[in-house]
Amino acid sequence: MKIKKNDAFGNNTIKVPFFRPYIDKEDIKSIENSLKRSLLTDGPLLQEFESKFSKFTGAKFAVGVSNATSALQLSLKVLGIQKNDEVILPDMTFVATGNAILNVGATPVIADVNNDMNISLDSIKENITSKTKAIIPVHFAGKMCDIKNIKKIAKTNNLFLIEDCAHAIGAKFENKHAGTFGDAGCFSFYPTKNITTIEGGMVICNSKNTAQGIQSFRNHGITRTLKQRFSAGKPWDYDEIEPGYNFRLDEIRASLGISQLKKISKLNNMRRKACEYYTSKLKKIKGIESPEISKSTDNAFHLYIIKIKKDYGISRDKLFLKLLDSGIRTSVHYKPLHDFTIFKKMAKIKRGLNNSTTLYNEILSLPLYPTITQQEQDYVIHNLKN
Repeated sequence: MKIKKNDAFGNNTIKVPFFRPYIDKEDIKSIENSLKRSLLTDGPLLQEFESKFSKFTGAKFAVGVSNATSALQLSLKVLGIQKNDEVILPDMTFVATGNAILNVGATPVIADVNNDMNISLDSIKENITSKTKAIIPVHFAGKMCDIKNIKKIAKTNNLFLIEDCAHAIGAKFENKHAGTFGDAGCFSFYPTKNITTIEGGMVICNSKNTAQGIQSFRNHGITRTLKQRFSAGKPWDYDEIEPGYNFRLDEIRASLGISQLKKISKLNNMRRKACEYYTSKLKKIKGIESPEISKSTDNAFHLYIIKIKKDYGISRDKLFLKLLDSGIRTSVHYKPLHDFTIFKKMAKIKRGLNNSTTLYNEILSLPLYPTITQQEQDYVIHNLKN
């Protein structure tokens, strides 16, 4: 196989990168056009992106922010989560989910996961106490969790429900988009995500008060937007009721988001086809458990994760190194939260995180991106067979 010299980390021995962003001429043109404007932040392009994203997801409101971490943190803050409150989240997630909870002064309560790495209903129930104020389920790898029953648990226990949709742009359950089931849904537009604004995030919700609160807190807690300040009255005459943050999404990234959103169905379909091809070939290899690819719309196919079982012959870690030696980049999503020093110190961790512990030693994320070729996939599959 011909070696490609475009690995993101400057390694020209990599034949199949873990990820390659999808940026086309239309995306580049949209960025160039945004740079010709006099207003480069908090302007009409951001409003257009928010409007189109709310329409795409079916939410009443969408608020663009600097990244998904700030989306989660702002959602928690606006909903009143604070010191001495507890928030339940899954063990298998990126550290950002837990950091958002810590950053508002609350305590992360770590729950176990199911075999599909989505949060366990039983573990949620076991971790609810008088201090519990919210649940943050993660739609892991683009596959929607059991959101309908999680919502029932939240309602029964009078808890807020904030969906971490960082992996789930385009995923739906019963024709409702991820992020529209709870009090807020938080999205990521990081370069590896299904669409990108390089860095960036979005909060969707159906509450006007929640949306207005997030709009204020993303902009230092100021009570008037930039447009409001310069449209009428003295632009310097505004108030700040509570301290906020600089978590704005600028016009340049918003313009890229508008362009990328046009292609989301196409990009997700390309991902689906790549996942279907992997599964059709890998299910024949002893010791590798590949994910089932359903025909429903409940998966955005953000990651393709296999499990390396004992009868494969070598461990996951050894396989990772062998694939790297062959020029194939893979990764693991994720190291469980309970293994990090910060969460050992500051989170509430019950014993019995058996599934996440077992899964962590088995899972391996294979290269997946919209433009991955069948030749590249065949090379990965060939090396897994050998």
